[in-house]
Amino acid sequence: MGVAAGPIRVVVAKPGLDGHDRGAKVIARALRDAGMEVIYTGLHQTPEQIVATAIQEDADAIGLSILSGAHNTLFAAVIDLLKERDATDILVFGGGIIPEADIAPLKEKGVAEIFTPGATTQAIVDWVRVAVRQPTGA
Repeated sequence: MGVAAGPIRVVVAKPGLDGHDRGAKVIARALRDAGMEVIYTGLHQTPEQIVATAIQEDADAIGLSILSGAHNTLFAAVIDLLKERDATDILVFGGGIIPEADIAPLKEKGVAEIFTPGATTQAIVDWVRVAVRQPTGA
């Protein structure tokens, strides 16, 4: 139990005011090419919109792309909203320009994985596939 059936569903989102979505689109395409269902929310999404989309779409994971420097606030907001909505089974991962010093605290808050610039799309696809398919609490 606890293992997703059917294709893995991932919401890829660009929260906040960041206007650069090339990286998010590259990741969305790589996940799609790997057979996953990807819901790309587009630019300037609020944490509330992202969480609502993930729940509505029955997503297995949320991938956040953050280059704006607001990663600590935005990741925390998404994780807190998932807790409030009783949807902590949705994995949160992300990437972007995130200082090394911020990665451990983000993981402590509940971010499953952080990909820094230079991570390959294959590494991200492989991580999502393994992380989502792992039975939780086993």
